[in-house]
Amino acid sequence: MKEEQNKNQQNNKDETLTNRQGHPVTNNQSVRTVGDRGPTTLENYDFLEKISHFDRERTPERVVHGRGAGAHGYFESYGTVNGEPISKYTRAKVFTNTEVQTPVFVRFSTVVHGTHSPETLRDPRGFAVKFYTEDGNWDLVGNNLKIFFIRDPLKFPDMVHAFKPDPVTNIQDLERMFDFLCQTPESMHMVTFLFSPWGIPANYREMQGSGVHAYKWVNEEGKAVLVKYHWEPVQGIKNLSQKDADKIQGKNFNHATQDLYEAIEKGNYPEWELYVQIMEDGEHPELDFDPLDPTKLWYKEDYPWHKVGKMTLNKNPENYFAEVEQVAFGTGVLVDGLDFSDDKLLQGRTFSYSDTQRYRVGSNYLQLPINKPKKHVATNQSAGQMDYRTDYGKHSNPHVNYEPSLLGGLKEAKNPGKEHEPYVEGNIKREKISRENNFGQAGETYRRFNDWERDELIMNLVDALSGCHEEIQKRMVDMFTQCDADYGKRVAEGLKMAEKEMNKMEEAVQEAEEMGHPSDPY
Repeated sequence: MKEEQNKNQQNNKDETLTNRQGHPVTNNQSVRTVGDRGPTTLENYDFLEKISHFDRERTPERVVHGRGAGAHGYFESYGTVNGEPISKYTRAKVFTNTEVQTPVFVRFSTVVHGTHSPETLRDPRGFAVKFYTEDGNWDLVGNNLKIFFIRDPLKFPDMVHAFKPDPVTNIQDLERMFDFLCQTPESMHMVTFLFSPWGIPANYREMQGSGVHAYKWVNEEGKAVLVKYHWEPVQGIKNLSQKDADKIQGKNFNHATQDLYEAIEKGNYPEWELYVQIMEDGEHPELDFDPLDPTKLWYKEDYPWHKVGKMTLNKNPENYFAEVEQVAFGTGVLVDGLDFSDDKLLQGRTFSYSDTQRYRVGSNYLQLPINKPKKHVATNQSAGQMDYRTDYGKHSNPHVNYEPSLLGGLKEAKNPGKEHEPYVEGNIKREKISRENNFGQAGETYRRFNDWERDELIMNLVDALSGCHEEIQKRMVDMFTQCDADYGKRVAEGLKMAEKEMNKMEEAVQEAEEMGHPSDPY
């Protein structure tokens, strides 16, 4: 009895984390899933409350990806994968129909910074593509970097809060960011990329893109494989050193938007080829990581890249707000033949992204021209702010806005192929995945970098960490060392040198007073 009272007292302390209902949060690290790999269960109340509130924290600017540029274009499928018909893997018409140019709209963006922040800041870049396919819209919502900081969606609001400006001073404070990261070991791979030259792409045209997550392709028989998507710029890839970025920012902080706009206006249309990696669905115990983990790469030498199509951007927006600002993407927007994997972060984003758009742009955001599919739409959804729909079925009864109906309402469509029915079983639990391997690929990435990329990485990390508390520095150095001994050693040495320089600056303050010569007033 006494033990239970002590537990209750512990849970009611001022510093105890609770949800908005006042319930103590006993696990703020993992969503509830079937087994430790997923899929995620819908009754994740703490996650749904947390992410729903997070989605509504700012208006009208996007909570993340506020600063963006965009362009129209088209995608053409090659129709094959490694010499085989692509239909072996997917029945999605956007890939199987090689006779059409599928219209697309692409939005490039920075992630953390605001709508008019410099485009030279160190930050991942968003790379979101809306395909207006003959089966409706498909959104491939990704980044330039092929991995992410976290693997559980419950941590996403915390991560963004740590990266955003201080809620008291409104100043972006790297110590807050590293305070979060030094306790998030799976972030080391992304940190290694972000603080290297890959953290500042030269512009949007010469930047890679990636879907980040593992998705699924489904064929006519309902069989599925895991896929990862990669956009490779035909123009080549260019990144900036911090010194170069500082120089450009001093002259033009809109350089990437201007570069994209002017290239298209001149007819110098940027192109990207789409590559996919394919893996059989399953746990793959032979790997030292979970293939669904978004903090990990599938290495090319193990899972080859296959070229499946090309995207060309050939038209600038006519109205920035109506198109670039109001375009709305969601990871849940898939067409027949494409499907989700059980990646927890992907499943969390699938709820969050569309929920954000309903809040930010409005419940009828899909009626806006930039978001509306380029095919006939007929739905029983109605009302809400700014509803001006005319998407009634041609031969349906306008008095019937429900289904099923015997009075002439809309009817269900026939499934074009066999439904993919993955089998899952396991205990409902809140746990991390079993194969985290947080440091292996980060170390491999460090070793694969060119010398100048490693030098730049160390310099940028030392500069960013030098103003942090000693305990944060120690934790970060310890994790870098677990990634690669040389990596940790160089950061530690750099921090010692930075400390000496700071001590000299402190000494100079005292010396100025001691060495100052008195003067009479005049």
